[in-house]
Amino acid sequence: MPDITGALDNWLAEGYEQIGEIRIRALDAGFELRHFADAGHPLEELRPVTPSDARTLARLDAHGRFRPLKTVPNLVRGWILMVRDVAELRCVLDQFYPAMVGILVSHQRGTLRCVPLRETLERQTGMYAITRRISDEDAGQLAARFCESGAGCLKTILWQLSAGQSLTSLPATKFDLSQNQTGDQTRALPMLCHEACNLFVAQAREWVRQKRAAG
Repeated sequence: MPDITGALDNWLAEGYEQIGEIRIRALDAGFELRHFADAGHPLEELRPVTPSDARTLARLDAHGRFRPLKTVPNLVRGWILMVRDVAELRCVLDQFYPAMVGILVSHQRGTLRCVPLRETLERQTGMYAITRRISDEDAGQLAARFCESGAGCLKTILWQLSAGQSLTSLPATKFDLSQNQTGDQTRALPMLCHEACNLFVAQAREWVRQKRAAG
């Protein structure tokens, strides 16, 4: 079993201070978490929350709308959260970004399998079987809209269209593990997308249906 907490501790010691939209600051006893866009705000402007509030913070955006994909850059701002140690930090990060730290550990250990989009779509059945008909060009256009970091998703993409065929519709930074996908210059742990998610597949279904309806 990989030591995920130990890996997180090592990354923090190496100078990583962010994951997704969350800035992490080491304290004498524990860690302080806040939205990265609130990094310069004084404490009195931020609402103190507890680790048990993390799931609620991650669930809704600033307008109270459900966030089906937690890596979309619309995490609510204006809060500050303290944790006691790395173990508690890992638990809180899993509430904000489920499994992202563990997936990064698997990637670094060489055990993470990246699944090409065509393989993902070939597995689809029922009403999603139609997604197999999406062309490579349309799949690239969909990725450019749905996966881009500005408003789509903050994950770094590892999957390809098919074995040996890379996506070319997104900037090179979208595939670069050293890049902070928020655009901030802080050193950030990458959140990895090793297979197109269910929401992408659902969007592919709508894309194909609309093109068929348009003739």
